Amino acid sequence: MLVTSSILIAAESGGSGLLESEVSIILLLAVAALVAVAARRFRFPYTVALVVVGLAMAFLPEGAIEVDVSAELILAVLVPPLLFEGTLHISWRKFRADLRGVTLIAVAGTLIGTFIVGTFVNQFVDVPWAPALAFGALISATDPVAVISFFRSIGVSKRLTILVEGESLLNDGVSFVVFTLALAAAVPGATFSLVGAFGDFILIAFGGLAVGVVLGYVVSVLILRNLDDHLVETAVTVALAFGSYLLAEEFGALIGADFHLSGILAVVAAGLMVGNIGLRNTSPTTRLTLQNFWEFLSFVVNSMVFLLLGLEIDITALPEEAVALIVAVAAILIARVVVVYGLGAIHDVFVPERRIPPRFKHVMYWGGLRGAISVGLALSLVGAVGDLGEELVSQLQVMTFGVVLFTLLVQGLTIERLIRRLGLAEKSEAALDQQRGQARLYANRAAQRELARLRDEGILFGDLWSAMDKHYDTEIETSREQLRRHLQIHPELEADMYLTARVDALRAERQALQDAARRGLISEHVLGELTLEVNNHLAALEFMEGDAEQSEVVATEPSDFPLDDGSST
Repeated sequence: MLVTSSILIAAESGGSGLLESEVSIILLLAVAALVAVAARRFRFPYTVALVVVGLAMAFLPEGAIEVDVSAELILAVLVPPLLFEGTLHISWRKFRADLRGVTLIAVAGTLIGTFIVGTFVNQFVDVPWAPALAFGALISATDPVAVISFFRSIGVSKRLTILVEGESLLNDGVSFVVFTLALAAAVPGATFSLVGAFGDFILIAFGGLAVGVVLGYVVSVLILRNLDDHLVETAVTVALAFGSYLLAEEFGALIGADFHLSGILAVVAAGLMVGNIGLRNTSPTTRLTLQNFWEFLSFVVNSMVFLLLGLEIDITALPEEAVALIVAVAAILIARVVVVYGLGAIHDVFVPERRIPPRFKHVMYWGGLRGAISVGLALSLVGAVGDLGEELVSQLQVMTFGVVLFTLLVQGLTIERLIRRLGLAEKSEAALDQQRGQARLYANRAAQRELARLRDEGILFGDLWSAMDKHYDTEIETSREQLRRHLQIHPELEADMYLTARVDALRAERQALQDAARRGLISEHVLGELTLEVNNHLAALEFMEGDAEQSEVVATEPSDFPLDDGSST
């Protein structure tokens, strides 16, 4: 990954050379590590700290950092691993439960936001319609990286995380598609057809999703299921993350046609396939290796992205476009109100059983930060200088950098305070104690099973195994007694344990039915009949689980904060 980045940077930086680029990469990584340590020590948002340090590094002597930040570097090298790692941890079951709301806000919201921002920029900054809409599209791509890092650290509800992250993953691709169409319409002499644009949108978006689904399925079923080599499987997932993006973007060229598909949506679809199918088909060792590798790669790439954002933003140019920046910031805030609260209200009317609580909407509104996708698309405007003019391209880029900086420094620094003020960050200490007790039981039982395997294979002698097994028996009995007493004090937690255990048991039933069918013990008809029965039970339990979380969130007034919003479910 770093070698790829270095090669690309070296190629784009003229005669700087590979060695100088690698030195810059190492320097940036060292700075990122130091910033991470300082941010943890002073409890400062890590991603915001990276941008601030990047802004400061821009004042270093010329040549100190030999990195030419380009659209290709951000969109083709840095964005795919971020998107892929983000989707690996999204449960399709939970994502599907809110798919209607996420899709409505991501797709319709991006189109509405594009039009609102484009109208403001056209009317008050005097930018022609097509470039104004292109700016509206690129600035509508939200970046959840900074917000999600807060969510993971302070224990926000999983449903809120799904809503924020799901919207961003989908609207990144939608923004890219709309931006491409708007930029094509900005070419002098180009003819614009609403029907044609809609057809192109469907082709690019759904074509990209199809590429990701197919590649992700092939890797998950044919490779990850049949190969037990954690190094090879990790390499395959890396190839999938970058390959799905490149194949989608170059799909038209491969078949001799003049079109491309959405590489961003292809990566999202591929990551969802691997996270929900591929990881289930791998051994525990491979799964742990994959998770650790992608967590590390995400940290590295995320650090690079925000440092490069700071390096690329020229704060000395912002005052010259003060009026345009004020208009752009006001436009995105107004558009966000319409998208989150307006479309959220429509969703609540048509899907009342999954209505989005008001406090969730407040976080979704203020958490709509802009980042790598917006900057990458703005940098790609360099290729449109011949059609738009250098002055207009420069103005749109400065506006983009200013808006990104505003969202990161203003919204990014206050979102955690908002989450805590709304009572969405409080974890129940009783629920945490329950999780600790269950975790100890789970870990001790796993240790006992491993000891038994070592004994059966002759690696561990009987007397040693007996002594160690008795030790774990004592630990398990102690943990069980502590958990039993804890549930007597907090009986409301027992319902959560029941739901979790029942869901796991039903999934085991479904897997056993599939195994029985593969062995020829039952017919396909019986398999379908019994699987439908199990699925109905699962659907009922999932509804109960979601309803329990929903009731916890909406049962109180905004001033009455619950102890837990379902983060432990």
